[in-house]
Amino acid sequence: MPKMGESITEATVLTWLKGVGDSVELDEPIAEIATDKVDSEVPSEFEGVIVELPHNEGDVVQVGEILCVIATEGDEDASDSREQVVHEAPTEDVTEPAQPDVPYVPEKATLFVEQVQVNGGSRFYSPLVRKIAQEEGIGQQELDAIPGTGKEGRVTKKDILAYLSSRSVSQPMESTAPQKEIKKEVSTKQVPQPAQPPVSAKPTAPTSSSFSGDVEILEMDRMRKLIAKHMVHSKATSAHVTSFVEADVTEIVNWRNKIKDDFQRREGEKITFTPIFLQAVAQALRDFPYVNASLDGDHIILHKSINIGMATALPSGNLIVPVIKDADRLSLLGLTKAVNDLATRARNNNLKPSEIEGGTYTLTNVGSFGNVMGTPIINQPQVGILAVGAIQKKVAVIETPQGDQIGIRHKMFLSHTYDHRLVDGALGGQFVRRVADLLEGFNTIQSL
Repeated sequence: MPKMGESITEATVLTWLKGVGDSVELDEPIAEIATDKVDSEVPSEFEGVIVELPHNEGDVVQVGEILCVIATEGDEDASDSREQVVHEAPTEDVTEPAQPDVPYVPEKATLFVEQVQVNGGSRFYSPLVRKIAQEEGIGQQELDAIPGTGKEGRVTKKDILAYLSSRSVSQPMESTAPQKEIKKEVSTKQVPQPAQPPVSAKPTAPTSSSFSGDVEILEMDRMRKLIAKHMVHSKATSAHVTSFVEADVTEIVNWRNKIKDDFQRREGEKITFTPIFLQAVAQALRDFPYVNASLDGDHIILHKSINIGMATALPSGNLIVPVIKDADRLSLLGLTKAVNDLATRARNNNLKPSEIEGGTYTLTNVGSFGNVMGTPIINQPQVGILAVGAIQKKVAVIETPQGDQIGIRHKMFLSHTYDHRLVDGALGGQFVRRVADLLEGFNTIQSL
């Protein structure tokens, strides 16, 4: 299982794109996996034949654990030896141990035993399909009649399961003696069989039950379970403290209203407030490097790159955090393009694993849901996260050279949650105040 991010330690196997016995090319996808951040495909690092899938669909696999076993071209000698052993094996029961002159053959070659002995014709059947056929009493003639959707017309696991679901219970079943005989031959030579995933391992949709007619219990989906685990871990790890500042963003609102139509006609996309907030956060992180940090035990890690995560709500109700790398080096136009691109692909489930890793700080816009403020949970292993609230018109006192005046201003709350193990109240408060000052001093004469 490949590493997909610094905070990701496991992934769930959603779908196997290849089965045991299937050929696979270099970089060809072999499985679809999912983490609490993103769904993606796992490409093959080798060219060869898949001989073992130790995990079922729906299993959670730790990063670094074996995902599948592939026999490469260098394993062909082993397969040839395996065929020779099978052909020389007696067809009657033998109780004596294997002869010492039989060469040792690796376990991976078991795949070729079933290919040589079981195939009645030229059609290939994977060990998993053959095993299902044997357990369900499907004979060779009946198996040959099943239409296949796999490569070169092969019968896949889905094909045989679909056939079984429509198969008549009263249909006569053919003898499975040839398969039993092959098992006897293999066991005589004490050849280990590869582990095959059980047929019933496919993940099911969330189930629901009702009690007394007024209560419905729903099972969490995979992503929600992982988010819940990540949030509880963060609260148990960091000492959360939140500081609040109210910022006057009237000039930003007026500037955006003035340029947004021309910008959309020229660029074909909208400019939101989010890239403006990101620009201010990136500048503040340069001024306060201890907020752009993480903790590793008793060691403080100060990050030179400013990579800001952008919390994005998904149509499913879940949350994902794509990361804008080197945000402090991007212009406002560059930030706008990055925000729109990542947000769109996040909602369409098209993010790459590299686009949700490496974040050093996070911004979440709770104002997009009409919330005036929030107390967000830190995205581990970072030490801070900023929530921006809804922009509201308020009656305010305005300081002018002619004296104080009453006016209508656009204001919003900034909520900075930080890890008190590293960031004290002074630093946490100064940082969020700095962000507010940058927003209030926004350059309204710039053009995009």
